[in-house]
Amino acid sequence: MRRRKPKTIKVSRADQQELKRLLRDGRTQQRVVRRAQVLMAMRSQKTVVDELCRKVQMTRVGIWYLCRRYEKTGLSAIYDASRSGRPREISALERVAIEQLACSEPSGVGLEMTHWSTRSLAKIAMQQGLVSHVAHSTVSLILRNADLQPHRHRYWITPMLNEAFLEQASRVLWVYERIETLKAQNEIALALDEKPNVQAVQRSRPTQPIRAGQIERHEFEYVRHGVVNFLALLNLYNGKMRSCCLEKNDSEHLCKSLPALLQPFHSFNRVHLIWDGGPSHVSAATNSFLKSRYGDWLRVVTTPAHSSWLNQAEILLKCFEVRYLQRGNWTSRQHLIDHLCASTPEYNRLWAQPIQWSWTRRDLREWAQKKSAGLC
Repeated sequence: MRRRKPKTIKVSRADQQELKRLLRDGRTQQRVVRRAQVLMAMRSQKTVVDELCRKVQMTRVGIWYLCRRYEKTGLSAIYDASRSGRPREISALERVAIEQLACSEPSGVGLEMTHWSTRSLAKIAMQQGLVSHVAHSTVSLILRNADLQPHRHRYWITPMLNEAFLEQASRVLWVYERIETLKAQNEIALALDEKPNVQAVQRSRPTQPIRAGQIERHEFEYVRHGVVNFLALLNLYNGKMRSCCLEKNDSEHLCKSLPALLQPFHSFNRVHLIWDGGPSHVSAATNSFLKSRYGDWLRVVTTPAHSSWLNQAEILLKCFEVRYLQRGNWTSRQHLIDHLCASTPEYNRLWAQPIQWSWTRRDLREWAQKKSAGLC
């Protein structure tokens, strides 16, 4: 049985050139490419429609519809027509009601939940009669369009942006801005911070190493062998560190450790030491020790309360922890101490470099003004 010859279409020379250009262009959308292939193929009576259907993955009806569209509208037929889309089932007022519900506390509608989820919002919105029916995926879309995220939260602390805070923070930033100048004057800037209560943890089963298709696996159960207080001193000029382990995180043990940590810097005319306002740092015993032993040679600069992020030694400890403490497995407390002592020179050899600190006193003032004005 002979097949009926397909009805050919006439494609102008200009349209043919444009179709060829689209087919050569690797950035053309694939649905546009398929439609262009159909139009180029349907110019010839030798084209077998069934074979063309398999090639471009379209039905005979789809090919026929495309050809009719081209005859009516020209090359615009190969592009998607503008569509209004399915009418919204949730009205604007209902959307606003869902947004208002998401911004309210669950206790306001008699619930004991602490926060909302898309599923709970959808269920309560229907129970409260805000909408007749809504899916949690629709609620998610409504919240996304309104830039609302009731499922997320974060902590914050009210900054004390008074003159005392600004003055104390400015002293720290003054040192950071003048590290090179201080070095030229034979003065050195240091930063000190502790990592208290580092646990000497031993896994109850051997760690399973990485292999193809499986990441490293650690036994969940473990045995504690005590804790170690790790003290780190950062040289702000070259990024190298000195460290020691303390039996206790108090003034007595801190004062015993400081002479050994500061010993390599005795050739400098002055030392600027930055640390936070921890109890062992600001105690009367520590202040008395520093004044009697070092006098004006050691200038201590303390960060404001809740502003330990101004201390570059805290950044150092975070970097050190990632490389030398995470995934650790220590059979005893002494094993952990030996590991920390051996890790310090390795860190200096492999990773030590000055921290690129760019936040200045001017930035501090601008940030404080924005905070006071409620702009950030």
